[in-house]
Amino acid sequence: MRYSRFLIPTLREDPGEAEVVSHRLMLRAGMTRKLAAGIYTYLPLGLRIMNKMIRIVREEMERIGAQELLMPAVQPDELWQESGRWDLYGKELLRFKDRHGREFCIGPTHEEVITDLMRREIRSYRQLPITLYQIQTKFRDEIRPRFGLMRGREFLMKDAYSFGRDEEDARETYKSMHDAYTRIFNRCGLKFRAVEADTGLIGGTFSHEFMVMADTGEEAVVSCGSCEYAANMERAESKVNDGGTKSEKEEERNRVDTPGVKSVEEVSAFLGVRSDKLVKTLIYKTDTGPVAVLVRGDHEANEVRLKNLISANELMLSDQEAIEKITGGPSGFSGPVGLRGIRIVADHAVGQLSNFIVGGNEKDVHLVNVNIGRDFKVDQFSYIRKVLAGDPCPKCGSPLSIDRGIEVGQLFILGKKYSEPMSAKFLNKKGEEAFFFMGCYGIGIGRTIAAAVEQNHDKDGIVWPIPLAPFHVQVIPLNVNNEKVMITSELIYGSLLGVGIDVLIDDRDERPGVKFKDADLIGTPYHVIVGEKNLNEGFVEFKDRRTRELKKVTVEEIIDHLKGLFNRRRR
Repeated sequence: MRYSRFLIPTLREDPGEAEVVSHRLMLRAGMTRKLAAGIYTYLPLGLRIMNKMIRIVREEMERIGAQELLMPAVQPDELWQESGRWDLYGKELLRFKDRHGREFCIGPTHEEVITDLMRREIRSYRQLPITLYQIQTKFRDEIRPRFGLMRGREFLMKDAYSFGRDEEDARETYKSMHDAYTRIFNRCGLKFRAVEADTGLIGGTFSHEFMVMADTGEEAVVSCGSCEYAANMERAESKVNDGGTKSEKEEERNRVDTPGVKSVEEVSAFLGVRSDKLVKTLIYKTDTGPVAVLVRGDHEANEVRLKNLISANELMLSDQEAIEKITGGPSGFSGPVGLRGIRIVADHAVGQLSNFIVGGNEKDVHLVNVNIGRDFKVDQFSYIRKVLAGDPCPKCGSPLSIDRGIEVGQLFILGKKYSEPMSAKFLNKKGEEAFFFMGCYGIGIGRTIAAAVEQNHDKDGIVWPIPLAPFHVQVIPLNVNNEKVMITSELIYGSLLGVGIDVLIDDRDERPGVKFKDADLIGTPYHVIVGEKNLNEGFVEFKDRRTRELKKVTVEEIIDHLKGLFNRRRR
């Protein structure tokens, strides 16, 4: 491709709207442009990258026998009513009515559509298991789209769906998909980790997220350096210390005045104790009724784990009015002693404490030397806190670490979550009707590309992994008006193009500095720099974008070197 005929509108300055590296660099490199909040156009350079990612995905899906189809983006509400998600999904679901007043949505995902298709087309267990996938635009009306392609409203996704006879079928497909995802992200040249995850709105019984590791990642990734354990923060837990019999003697409970002192930090400083001697009482409002949640002062409640524990669809901290109605005191002074008519759930770590401090359910009052059993009862203990770095691994006991990651893919075992409410059945070996056992598997195509930039960049621009690079080699003639320079540049360009290497020749009549800056910005892995002075000595310059190594080689050597390099990669 010739730079002069290719639309690459690079920018010299950072766009004001860009919040993260990938958003900033992809705008500056002329790969994307914003149309509306969370909605982006892929320019030719960006589309080349996307198509390379799609090709890798397709090859690995076909390798495990998944079949590609394409489902409508527009979905009728009756399918979502059948599954029960029409009301559950909330405002992220973009809904509209057609001219006849019938309700539809723009699909954020396609579980309902594929289940409807399979219940019509699959009759016998002999047709199972089967996996189908598509690569299609989705829309989720995020309340605050941000970070460019990382959290947009419209996005391209590979979503696959498996239908099996039983759980064994589902787990076998899950494993093959897990292996396929591992190959996909390895082929993309990314550093990633598969972690246990919550199933969220998709539902089901089991899930893994694939996280590209990056300091700028939105997600916290909890992992153990001594074993294979890894999970996202929503799912992560640490080893629970059963504690045995408490050795500390129970002291007499006392009421202490704490004027204007509310936060854990303030109370611990005021009373001269460590924060782990305090217990926070959080009053939550849920669709199953209010709940009081107890966590140690130095811990945070894990609301996803709590939501799953109490089987709630909605959960939020109560407002001031609700707290006063339930506890009798203002927020900041809530405690479990004397609470009536509300379920009390406590984290396991709270159960190991003796003589701890809680709010007194009265303004400017705390209670000290509080003990479970004597002073109040807990309805349920569970692991409902967020993991801290250094906590013991639940599998081997070694210290856990917390890093940052970007979610780029997720696997789910759905079971019968959709097949039962939608009456999707087949005839089993006994001739009896049975519900499909399902799984679903997604990869965010654009998000993976953005994650690759977050993981591969420097102060001058993007440093693409070779499999995703829009062009593998950039030939840079320093003076397009010099005949010898251009003949040599065209020779290199044509020779590499002829053996299937993606090459961009910068045939613009621009200063060398402009060409160098643009080449570094768009991130082509290898640069061949052709200048008059070096040519007179029989050389061109070869630059490795990642290492910045620059060396002089002959024209024959550079062609042979690049041919050999990419031939080895293809094997």
